[in-house]
Amino acid sequence: MIPTARQAKIANIIRQRNRVSVNDLAEVLDLSKETIRRDLTELARLGKVHKFHGGASLPLISGEGPFRDRLSQNVTAKVQIAEEALKLISPGETILIDTGSTTLYFAERLAEIPNLTVVTNSTKIARIMSAGSAPARTFLLGGEFNGDNRQTIGSMAISQVQLFRAHHAILTIGALDSRTGVMDYSVEEAQLARAMIEQAESLTLLADSSKFEQIASFEVCGLAKVTNLVCEKPPSDKMKAALLNVDVNILSATQ
Repeated sequence: MIPTARQAKIANIIRQRNRVSVNDLAEVLDLSKETIRRDLTELARLGKVHKFHGGASLPLISGEGPFRDRLSQNVTAKVQIAEEALKLISPGETILIDTGSTTLYFAERLAEIPNLTVVTNSTKIARIMSAGSAPARTFLLGGEFNGDNRQTIGSMAISQVQLFRAHHAILTIGALDSRTGVMDYSVEEAQLARAMIEQAESLTLLADSSKFEQIASFEVCGLAKVTNLVCEKPPSDKMKAALLNVDVNILSATQ
């Protein structure tokens, strides 16, 4: 297993448990304690964990409030989604990525692919992509800064998105239903998502099944705009039929 993939597994375990010892990580992953300590040192350098004597915990600067809470929800599903979505990306492509807990998990895997150009409004994702084993050419959008989820939003960010053309827009969502399509709970995030969609050749949604057949306040786009839906398990028959009717490719980690 390459170091970045191994470190991603370690980071995911820490997110699930909040705090874990070197001994526990070595046992769970069947690795030497020396390897675990080296990986924790690198993860701490990247700001992904807080290292202490004998183990590690969630980073002290990881954020407080709703976004930090979302990082620890549905972790297994988000890891599975990240693995599936990685299959859609090829070296040399340009990718627009918005802020979200699922896109953050995805970025940790995406950082293994060489020669990418990544445009994002997430300072966390920008940091991951610029510090990976194959550092991407990374552009961080400017704009109004939100300290909870470390993102930029607003008209400045939208105008900067319009300077780029991309192979993929990779987005998280607030909700998905067969009538309205893609929705978000934040008007600013919905506006930025729409701008990213307009600049990309394809749209991929990263969504765990808790988002299906739900309603959020602000419409992002209809189902016909979606190229791929990546999820941990298939949607209901009704939702699946609506997606297939407009030729959405559904990638599910489990059938």
